[in-house]
Amino acid sequence: MKLIDARKVTEEVKKLVMDANYFLPEDVMASLREQKKKEKWILATNTLGMIIENAEIAERDMVPMCQDTGMVVVFVEMGQEVHIENGLLEDAINQGIREGYEEGLLRKSVVGDPLNRKNTGDNTPGVIHYELVAGDALKIMVAPKGFGSENMSRLKMLKPSEGVEGVKQFILETVELAGPNACPPMVVGVGIGGTFDKVTYLAKKALMRRLEDYNENPYYAEMEKELLLTINAMGIGPQGFGGETTALKVAIEYFPTHIAGLPVAVNINCHATRHKEVTL
Repeated sequence: MKLIDARKVTEEVKKLVMDANYFLPEDVMASLREQKKKEKWILATNTLGMIIENAEIAERDMVPMCQDTGMVVVFVEMGQEVHIENGLLEDAINQGIREGYEEGLLRKSVVGDPLNRKNTGDNTPGVIHYELVAGDALKIMVAPKGFGSENMSRLKMLKPSEGVEGVKQFILETVELAGPNACPPMVVGVGIGGTFDKVTYLAKKALMRRLEDYNENPYYAEMEKELLLTINAMGIGPQGFGGETTALKVAIEYFPTHIAGLPVAVNINCHATRHKEVTL
């Protein structure tokens, strides 16, 4: 049995939420620079240049790369041999969010009631997903999610007869409807299968994958590549100004589903695809 103090969790989450807002992941920065070299449309090239410069300033000065510092989504993989002492894991995570947003001077964007709209004042609670795994490690990934892109996400319960073409059509339609509102170049997370609730989790989790990684199933890996080419041929481009870089990645996660259903969800992330993780 491995004992992890709740305060240690709080300290790590506090650091993660600040770092996630200040530092764009290396794979995203590398992709933006590569796409800038490939762009033929001057406005797209210049826009990508400004996005890159913005991220570099954020990293240099340790300030948020975007004014929307997001609602914090947390993915927890907890080993069966781990025990949290001196407090509850969920309380420790939310305390880390609270301290990180206060000390990091990050915008507090969470309202405690979706209809009465009173701000909680500390960006809590986070949206926490738990997965129990083998071993004695605790892995925590935080992903501040801005709502410019979140609001462009969609879910549809397709009929099985609509098949793969129906799935592709829905994904492409969602990206086209999002257009410039999702602050492209975007990362497109896709969930296929499961249930009404499971498929949206899959789409969100897909956004956490490194850009160079593809689905382990060759069938879905090829679909990811095909959809990315089709999306970038739409001409929406960086920030909607036209060009060949509408998306940096399409990532698909799938799960078994019922004989009568074909759920599909699309969760879009803007170019500020923020996530940081730690393993304790």
